[in-house]
Amino acid sequence: MSSKSYINLFLLLLVISGCNTVRKMVNKDQSTSKPVTKVYSNEKREFINGIEVTLGTVTTTKHKTTSTSTTAKKKSTNNGSNPPSKAELEKANWLQIKYAIVMDMPAEELTNIPLLELMDKWWGTRYCIGGSTMNCIDCSAFTQVIMKEVYNVQLPRTSQEQFNIMQPIAIDELQEGDLVFFNTGGRGISHVGIYIQNNKFLHASTSQGVTITDLSDKYWNPKFRGGGRMR
Repeated sequence: MSSKSYINLFLLLLVISGCNTVRKMVNKDQSTSKPVTKVYSNEKREFINGIEVTLGTVTTTKHKTTSTSTTAKKKSTNNGSNPPSKAELEKANWLQIKYAIVMDMPAEELTNIPLLELMDKWWGTRYCIGGSTMNCIDCSAFTQVIMKEVYNVQLPRTSQEQFNIMQPIAIDELQEGDLVFFNTGGRGISHVGIYIQNNKFLHASTSQGVTITDLSDKYWNPKFRGGGRMR
């Protein structure tokens, strides 16, 4: 065979091998457009918070998720874990200033905002024996309302019954939320109020309705029979 024939045969082999290479490249490119099915193990693995994964599948969870809107609604109710809004801060500041004047003490020391809000809600409500609404209320029903809503303490109905279940507290040891008891006539305990701060107590007075009074008051001081705290 002549040298020319060898050269032609060599060129023919190059062309054939080049076509095979191109064909393989084309096939490879086309394969990317088709889904590839791979077989994975059926093994399942448990992850944090009950999330279960089967290898080769989409991750799923056993628990229902909470939508953003639901979460937002929950956060909108201030339960003490969220920062107060500007309106809430303004109201709190105003109540602190208002009752600091009444109680003759620095506003920043009045930190029990729920108590301030409730006393402001009931302020001036008139007194009536046996009353328990905002139309009129008596002293022991009023202490029931405050102690339940602010301190989560359930009290019996009358001032004498409330006195009976209390641990006696000396006047110089009184703290906010303690009860103060009086005898305004007759035998036993006939009046009750809630000690706040600075020698002041909150109560439903027969003459002024719901108000704040100093324990040194010339009418109330001689009638004072002691303080009480839940046992």
